[in-house]
Amino acid sequence: MAAQTDSTAEMRRLLLAGPDFSLDAVDPRSTPGFDGGKKAGTAALAAGAKALSGLQEKLFAESRAGSEISVLLVLQGMDTSGKGGIVRHVVGLVDPQGVQHHAFKAPTDEERSHDFLWRIRRELPEPGMIGVFDRSHYEDVLIHRVRGLSAPEEIEQRYGAIRSFENEVVASGTRVLKVMLHISKDEQKARLAERLERPDKYWKYNPGDVDERGHWEQYQEAYQLAVERTSTPDNPWYVVPADRKWFARLAVQHLLTATLEDMQLSWPRATFDVELEKQRLSAS
Repeated sequence: MAAQTDSTAEMRRLLLAGPDFSLDAVDPRSTPGFDGGKKAGTAALAAGAKALSGLQEKLFAESRAGSEISVLLVLQGMDTSGKGGIVRHVVGLVDPQGVQHHAFKAPTDEERSHDFLWRIRRELPEPGMIGVFDRSHYEDVLIHRVRGLSAPEEIEQRYGAIRSFENEVVASGTRVLKVMLHISKDEQKARLAERLERPDKYWKYNPGDVDERGHWEQYQEAYQLAVERTSTPDNPWYVVPADRKWFARLAVQHLLTATLEDMQLSWPRATFDVELEKQRLSAS
């Protein structure tokens, strides 16, 4: 397996939310670790598809040989930040049989009757799979903080519960990759306006998104706190500038590929006599 390229390692380093992370310091239109423009970025995304697909197949193959490992990609971001595009254009490059995707909506009555992590645990990826959470358990500290749906002390407790939960997930053999797609308020406005101009995009428009824009600064503060409270050495956050869709997709592809490379995957050895089977097949 090829080692991570210098460019991937540098991009990963630049996107990592370290101890002194400040969301205000991240330019949503920047392209950390990549000097090219949209054309070069789109080409780079296509060029990286083979490596990502091959790693995913190795992950899946190992599970068939008894491995318990898997990957969980957590995507968070404001509405229109491009989570769906990541699923289509990055995760969509691998065999869909090896992917478990779940888009979390507002909790049902049954889900509300349980601990906030109950519904999350039910959707964790099985061995050999790449799990994708389009929104996640972080909704229960982000929206709840902004909208006052839970008391401040309850939200603080949830940060701790999330850290413990993610540590358990990692200990069970699942690598967790947490990505915040950071979009600017102006870019979100432009994307919402585009949906109103295109009949084929009406279905994606939610009038409630305009209401949420009135709480923009509070959401930025909530994201800052969530990253601060839950970014750990084993489960760090990566903050990806998302105003340029092509860069966000390329960045997540790099991060996901690097995460799989870290797992040092290998093809399972044959459990049968290869030469004998060749002979039997030839004679059949």
